[in-house]
Amino acid sequence: MFSYRHAFHAGSHADILKHLILIHLVEYLQEKPGALTIVDTHAGAGIYNLEDGFAKVSNEAEGGIFRLAQYIASATQAKALVGSGVEKYFQCIQSENTNDVLSIYPGSPFILARLLRPQDRLKLFELHPKEIDILRHNIQQLPQAKQIDIYAENSFARLKGLLPPPSRRGLILIDPSYEDKQDYRYLETALEEALQRFATGCYAIWYPILSRRDSSALPDRIKKIATAHNRSWLQAELRVENAPGERRLQASGMLIINPPWTLKEHLAEALPALVKILGVGDGAQFLLKSIEI
Repeated sequence: MFSYRHAFHAGSHADILKHLILIHLVEYLQEKPGALTIVDTHAGAGIYNLEDGFAKVSNEAEGGIFRLAQYIASATQAKALVGSGVEKYFQCIQSENTNDVLSIYPGSPFILARLLRPQDRLKLFELHPKEIDILRHNIQQLPQAKQIDIYAENSFARLKGLLPPPSRRGLILIDPSYEDKQDYRYLETALEEALQRFATGCYAIWYPILSRRDSSALPDRIKKIATAHNRSWLQAELRVENAPGERRLQASGMLIINPPWTLKEHLAEALPALVKILGVGDGAQFLLKSIEI
């Protein structure tokens, strides 16, 4: 159960998709002055060294953030070529590094923490016995540490108890590893319960795209839950390769319930650029679908 460490995938194409969307969601929700509560259900260690440890073993950043950085550095009009959303995401990652060489990659907890306003709160869940200690240590270094609560608890079971937040304004990131096949079922149950308590919250669900039946069925099952609660949704997927076998993740997606109206246009610009920059071979592609209710 605890063999998964997010450091293996730090800076990968899946992280790029997830964090690009997260930044846009937070900034949109912060356009109103009311306090925003953000929940990250599977926080990991918070920040990662790309030159050491698990990240160096898998080297997934090579086809992700390193490739994007190389493209931006070589492009004479990088912002125009990648789009303002990708450029903003890249600046967010770059800000954690003290020089032009990318060696540090912030995970969702650090990206979200850096975006907090004084009135906002961030709640992080992590069950891995080693990751939780590293996460606590890393978060303590941040000036926003007093605005962040860390729970060594099962987020699927605990989430409904946090909803609705006092301000009734919230963003919930649900991004399990799916290492435990029960995560698919746990996610659906937790989402159903969350929507019953806080139907107007913004839910961002990350998922891997694999050939397994439970993986391929998940997006439609999430859409069904959203539709049953009369909620709008947006689905975004990024495939960087379509090679035989699945020795490493080739595609992932995000399904957002109650997406801001600006998100589809934001991704319509960003996703083609990411396919061009990160794609390997003819199989690279993206998907962007939404339903307004």
